[in-house]
Amino acid sequence: MMMALKQQWFCRWLVCSLALLGLVGMTLVDAWSAPTAWPVQMPYEAPPKSEPVPDVSVAPNTKALTPEELQRAEALLPLLEGKQEFWAMGEFVHLGESVLPVVTKALTMPGPRIRYNAIETLSMIKAPAAVPALLETAKQSSEIPRIREHALRVAVRLDPLQTPPAIEVMGKDANSMIRKAAAFEARYVRHKDVIQPLIDLVGDEERYVALSAVQSLWMLTRHETEFHDWDASTKQDRQAWAQEWTEWWNVSKETFELPEPRSRKRAS
Repeated sequence: MMMALKQQWFCRWLVCSLALLGLVGMTLVDAWSAPTAWPVQMPYEAPPKSEPVPDVSVAPNTKALTPEELQRAEALLPLLEGKQEFWAMGEFVHLGESVLPVVTKALTMPGPRIRYNAIETLSMIKAPAAVPALLETAKQSSEIPRIREHALRVAVRLDPLQTPPAIEVMGKDANSMIRKAAAFEARYVRHKDVIQPLIDLVGDEERYVALSAVQSLWMLTRHETEFHDWDASTKQDRQAWAQEWTEWWNVSKETFELPEPRSRKRAS
């Protein structure tokens, strides 16, 4: 009796299972021999290529400004601060390199945001002729550090070979943030004139200034030095290490050539 109940229960379970599998109506042998459906990767069809978008941008002006354009540019200067500042910056960029004498006036105007936005505008105009005015701003000890740092950064990007004298001056500034900016930006100036100012900064009283200077020296010269614990260094330690650089530079500077910059490896 018990065996018959177990067989009846097993048959019911098997029927339910086959029903769930969609195999009702098949014999047990057919069910076990039925082919198994496996997911198949469909061929990939790339989306259609988009049509090229025409360039509708307006090229910057390359001609000298007319009296009317000059007057209009002067009127834009106060707008470098406020709700229309981005529009005013765009207008200056459109007027092109000819507007540099007007924009550089903003570097001495009241209001730090006007001066900062003027530097940003000169960066977008991308004219190396703006570098002398930017460097004058960067060297002014009365200017706020954020603007001085930005002026030097933009000048280095526009024409680094004009910047070594300003980097030397800023490397002796009383503000440690300015000295650090000079030490950092010098690594992008491929000129031997920045080596000695950087060596002088290796002995700086502020550790973070000295570390930035020595990192720039390593990047520019690839000169291998002895290992030093910069994180735990004192001013006396850094001055001694600066002397090591000085001794090397005094021997090498006449024949030294800056090595080619290392190209970044692309990820394969």
